[in-house]
Amino acid sequence: MSDGNLPGENDDNRGEVPSSPPNGVGPGVDSEGDADQVVARTADGTTEPTDTEPEPTSAIAPSDSQSTDAIRNAVLADVKASFDDQSDDAFPGRPSDAFIEEEFFDFGYLDEYEEVERYWVNRPYAYVTVLYDEATNTNRYHVVEPDLDEFEEYVREDLIRSLRSDLMYKEFDGEIDRGAAFDEEVPRVMREHAATVGDGSLQQLLYYLRRDFVSYGKIDPIMRDRAVEDISCDGAARPVFVYHHGYRDLRTNLSFSDERLSAYVVRLAQRAGKHLSVADPLVDASLPDGSRVQLTLGGEVTTGGANFTVRKFAEVPFTPVDLINWGTFSLEQMAYLWLAVENNASLMFAGGTGSGKTTSLNAVSMFVPPESKVVSIEDTPELTLPHDNWIQSVTRRGVTAGGRGSVGMFDLLQAALRQRPEYLVIGEIRTESDVALTFFQSIATGHTAYTTFHADSVRGLLSRLQNEPLNVPAGMIGNLDIVSIQQQTTQNGKRVRRNKRLVEFGHDDGNGDEIDPHEVFRYEPTADRFEQTTGSRVLGNIADERGWTPGRIERELEDREAVLEYLLEEGITEYERVARVVQGFIRDPDYVLEEVRAGELDPDQIAVTEADD
Repeated sequence: MSDGNLPGENDDNRGEVPSSPPNGVGPGVDSEGDADQVVARTADGTTEPTDTEPEPTSAIAPSDSQSTDAIRNAVLADVKASFDDQSDDAFPGRPSDAFIEEEFFDFGYLDEYEEVERYWVNRPYAYVTVLYDEATNTNRYHVVEPDLDEFEEYVREDLIRSLRSDLMYKEFDGEIDRGAAFDEEVPRVMREHAATVGDGSLQQLLYYLRRDFVSYGKIDPIMRDRAVEDISCDGAARPVFVYHHGYRDLRTNLSFSDERLSAYVVRLAQRAGKHLSVADPLVDASLPDGSRVQLTLGGEVTTGGANFTVRKFAEVPFTPVDLINWGTFSLEQMAYLWLAVENNASLMFAGGTGSGKTTSLNAVSMFVPPESKVVSIEDTPELTLPHDNWIQSVTRRGVTAGGRGSVGMFDLLQAALRQRPEYLVIGEIRTESDVALTFFQSIATGHTAYTTFHADSVRGLLSRLQNEPLNVPAGMIGNLDIVSIQQQTTQNGKRVRRNKRLVEFGHDDGNGDEIDPHEVFRYEPTADRFEQTTGSRVLGNIADERGWTPGRIERELEDREAVLEYLLEEGITEYERVARVVQGFIRDPDYVLEEVRAGELDPDQIAVTEADD
């Protein structure tokens, strides 16, 4: 299909795909039966929603594993309950209990592995189970989907051919239009080509058709898993790997044949609005859901054939409260950053790959005053801000073979400076010297700016900035107010993200062109805690500029700590509600503090866009 759908992609490992989720009420399904509630079991057996980022564990053997029959019965009970909830006139109809019990899923994987955790990702058709492999002492990530027999596979191929013919020449304006066209065509096609097929098989077939035509094909269950951060297919006939918040790197039971993998990466490129060919075998793009994808075609530049990596997009961004909860920052550090950002201090998040730079940048951007004009610049859109006065700019590749019409970071940065931004957010400074120089020039000319940068220490950061290819003069770097050095480290066998240091830059009084780093907070790994090493010059300058009396800075910090602590204690972590409280405090701190101290603050009662009413 020319529009980049993903049909006709039979599973090359159908025999491996197990099936069905366990306990109707237990890990993976809450007491209300929420189909999409993701729950993670940690090493000690406790459970917690993955949107609070369960910390990773090493491989663990289940100590209270259920029998195969218990898991099977619980899963099938949940499937039956799900189909009971559909309307009587739904097409296809409800599968019979006998079909669900005998045909819907294959539980053969439980003969070889023990279950550690399970949860639905697309109830009642797909769930994920984390399995323990005793032979290798490792955990495995297992995708479970409906099990098709030989006849059902034949019908599936016939339906795919018919749908291809009907949808090939349709033009789709977006994902909603794509789904609507599918919903309109598939009942007719199924009635015409599968009239003798029972409702149970039709339900299974409908799942696969929707998965492949509308969603993301074989990896769609993983794309729906909020606990997965990255998906990596390294080549044909190799297992797909995932990076899971709770279990780190896991081997999955999914793989692609060489031919299907090449076709799949081409279709992913089309789905992202890009072209992938022998002449242009590498593509970086954004999928419709915002996830970043890197695609490589065939064996043109890799020995293992085609491959792809998906860096998943978090539909709901993390908040400053989340970062405190996870121990990435302390309460005191976050109050410090809040006061600094609110008062126009420029900031850079530095660290290695996977250290959480962009996550922190996005979360801290919540502290930008709500009516301030913000302009962001990114290669692929990852930032989400709760601001109405926000221009989100994204680079564009050339529209012709010669690259004409391309819009790069520097082009967008130049345009942004003409848009009179009060806050400028650049997704990342990489190797473009003009972008780096213009970023620091914008700070020198009075703009407040934020960005991320690859460097794992202050020394490494300064070395990269001052040398080829960036060549930023020391005098310009000294205009940057704060640098956060982040790292991914291990605590008690768990992989965690920590703010290593918060350092303020400035100019050496004896030599105006020399940088004078000033450490304010430091991470102590032996105790897994943060300590403040000295007072803040940046906050002192803010107090001087605003004419604050002695002690005012301390009170401002205490007030913000009180608000953040209230959100933590009350479990208020939802992005929209946290944003309401932060913006409400910036607009009317006395009201918010009064409600906090009385223990009666309700975020839903705070107006966000009508502050003057």
